[in-house]
Amino acid sequence: MREEKIVPRIGYACLTVGVEGTQFKTLTLKNATPEKITAIISHNLDALEAIIDYNGKNGIRLFRITSDLIPLSTLPQNTVPWATLFQERFAAIGTKIKKTNQRVSMHPGQYTVLNSPDENVVGKAIEDLEYHATILELLGCDQTSKIILHVGGAYGDKIQAMERFKTNYLRLSDKIKKHLVIENDDRVYTIEEVLTLGEALNIPVVYDNLHDAVNPSPNREEPISYWVDRAEATWKKADGRQKTHYSQQDPTKHLGAHSATIDLDVFMQYVKNLGRTDLDFMLEVKDKNISALKCHNAFRADQKMIHLENEWARYKYLVLAKSPKNYQLIRTLLNDKRSYPVELFYRLVDEALNTPSDFGHEVNALEHIWGYFKTCATETERRRFEKLLEEFKNTGTSLPSLKNHLYKLATVHHENYLLQAYYFNEIR
Repeated sequence: MREEKIVPRIGYACLTVGVEGTQFKTLTLKNATPEKITAIISHNLDALEAIIDYNGKNGIRLFRITSDLIPLSTLPQNTVPWATLFQERFAAIGTKIKKTNQRVSMHPGQYTVLNSPDENVVGKAIEDLEYHATILELLGCDQTSKIILHVGGAYGDKIQAMERFKTNYLRLSDKIKKHLVIENDDRVYTIEEVLTLGEALNIPVVYDNLHDAVNPSPNREEPISYWVDRAEATWKKADGRQKTHYSQQDPTKHLGAHSATIDLDVFMQYVKNLGRTDLDFMLEVKDKNISALKCHNAFRADQKMIHLENEWARYKYLVLAKSPKNYQLIRTLLNDKRSYPVELFYRLVDEALNTPSDFGHEVNALEHIWGYFKTCATETERRRFEKLLEEFKNTGTSLPSLKNHLYKLATVHHENYLLQAYYFNEIR
């Protein structure tokens, strides 16, 4: 029998870019009525289900659920018995997660600090962890679905703070412990220190490459593979495949800031240097699912041209608006149906997207898109497009209005090919 190829699983965090129906809503305290809270929870569960559907359709098997799924989740202003009220909705979404073989996780924010010297802060942290564990349990997730937590602060005495983490960890319920993993951060706790805690408390450890680059361990001479392999030893069989976080530095921002997109060549070299493909990579990147699809397509077992063609359908007008040269190069590249030129494809795409904007190229893309509506648009729709296009040609303004008009036309006239285009991400 042919042995199945082991490939990395690639995921993204919290938000889905450019996909209708996946946007979450929040709520301020002053508007926190039970009716509004209930309505937003219902909306957010619909959005989560839409994300799970999108991931399943596109072969993405790893996703981090936003902590804001339930508004004001641990505050007294939320009096809605949401865990029982939405039990069936959670179960239905959980069934989809299982059927599509997805692995979900959660990541409490910076204020969930288990090693604080302030008992009030610790109490709230435990309450917040209980909330996250409840979400995973309602979805029917097993021990392989994780809650990622940073160790916390140093508070002037890191050794004592680590001891306090150990003490407070023992206070956690089994429900929380079952899902909890700890991660190195970019300011206080290095991967070596987190491993010390993980090994002592039998907690799985998540290695974050950018955090390690910003806040390295004293043993800097050790390669990344050393820390990843050492972290692997903290993962039991019941915890599932080892998870790791991956991101790239944004060269235009402060140290530790995540890049706008993932450079595929750099990521592939990173995986090659690890010498392993049996890992789950959670990407932390601004364009979320777009980079996840890019990296997933590079490593997927079924390397078929159709996957790149599907991606081209999403990228093509964005590329055309920036670089007609690369647009033509990619079209030629995809003509050979026997190949799978994934690295060159994304290299050409990224090169185009990094090209400075050109007025003429943008007009060219707009006119190409308008071509879908020449025979079906009403006279009013046509005049509106021509007026906005003329304004854009004369003043350089109105581009958002133009895109918005074309996107509305795609919606009204059911041009699904355009509705999935990344060209419209900014106005969705």
